[in-house]
Parts: sequence; structure tokens; C-alpha cells
Amino acid sequence: MARHGSRRGWYGKVAGAALGVTLLAAGASVWTAQAGAVPDTSRHPAAKPAKAEPVAVTIVHASDKGPRGVNITIDDGPDPAWTPQVLDVLREYGVKATFCMVGTQAQAHPDLVRKVVAAGHRLCDHSVSHDTTMDKKSEAYQSQQILDAERMITKASGGVRPMYYRAPGGAFTPYSRGLAASRGMRPLGWNVDSKDFERPGTDTVVATVERELPNGPTILFHDAGGDRSETVAALRRLLPWLKEQGHTFGFPVR
Repeated sequence: MARHGSRRGWYGKVAGAALGVTLLAAGASVWTAQAGAVPDTSRHPAAKPAKAEPVAVTIVHASDKGPRGVNITIDDGPDPAWTPQVLDVLREYGVKATFCMVGTQAQAHPDLVRKVVAAGHRLCDHSVSHDTTMDKKSEAYQSQQILDAERMITKASGGVRPMYYRAPGGAFTPYSRGLAASRGMRPLGWNVDSKDFERPGTDTVVATVERELPNGPTILFHDAGGDRSETVAALRRLLPWLKEQGHTFGFPVR
């Protein structure tokens, strides 16, 4: 699982929108648990409404469809321009995906979160503001980013909780993995980075996925952060190709 770059340009706006949440949550998000321990989430307001069974703390890549399964994962949305187009392509080919949502995006577009859920896709917590340096920040900050995003996504969805947690840029820590797992969110990695965020051209995105697929079943795409027309076009080509290769579409194991 390669680590993404900072991608600060677009996320600077998201971070600004999240600043108020960060400041409000900071005082309520302080724990002293050691790295790797399962923290006491009862002290955070986001932890009170919903109960979840803890899951494994290890970063998952495997598909619940077995050795020929693939997991389509869509990061950074929802976005009003691109998420509906991604949903249309997934529906066209009968594919279910995992949407790793940024908390402020979910809060801004609850109608899209509900559409994702209604279509049978799964939700994933992708933090409040997509800070790819989270692993260098305090445990209180990591807690705020994970738990406030969980609350935002759950509220936007109408009560459906995220089933996974994907650290921005792969910036996991033992603490963040333990916290997410204690909330029923399996830490989620990826095996194939389509590089669609760099907008290298649809042909290049398709070629990257085809070349890297032997690395494992979990494929990373994006539905926000800029023009995602190449992503939509690449999915339209890759989904039928994956079926032709004998793959089935599933979800990451929990």
C-alpha cells in the first residue's frame, strides 16, 4: 500500500471547513492510551449514540468474494458533480463499492450519502479533513478526525455507520487503527492505486489498474477533489474488463 502525497490544494478548503469542528472537539477528544491500545471512546460525544462490535485492528485488503474477488473503493467524496456519475456506472455494471467519505463532504451532501447507501454500497470513514500527516499528530487530534467524521457520515446517511476506516494517504498509526476497530470500523488499505487523482489520462488509469491488479484485490479510485471525468471513463472500461477476466466484485472482509 503506497502512501499518497499531500494533495493539499483541494484539501486546504476542506481543512478550513473542518477547523471549527476541530476546535470544538479538541477539548473532548483527549485520551492517554498507549499506541496500539483500544481507547475508551465513551468520553467522546460521537461515541455515545451508536454501539458497534469491535473488529480486527489489522489493515484489510482481502475481498469477501475470495481469491477472484476485487474490491472497488472510491475516496474523498461525496461530490455533487462526480459521485452521481460514479454511481451511474456502478449501477450499469451491477457493481457494489466501498465509498470512503471525508466528513465535511458527507455533512455538506447528505443526499448523496443516502443515495450511496440506498444503492447497496458500503461507507468508510476517511477522516474529517483528509490530513495526510495525521500519523504525525497527537492522539487527541487523530481521535477528533476519526470520531467526528464517523458522526458526520452516520448522521448524513440517516443512521448507517461506516464499516471501515481508511487513513488519508495511508497515514495509519497503531492508535488510529485501534480506535477505529473499537468502533467497528476495520482499517482499510489498498493494493492498486489507479493514480486517477493525478489525471494522467483515461488510458493511463486503465493501464495502471490492469498492470497492478496482481498486487491484490482492493483498487483505489476517487470521486472528488477535482475533475474526475477520467475516473468515470476508466471505470466504464475497467468494470466489464474485470468481469471478462473472471473477477467478481465484493467488499473488503471485516
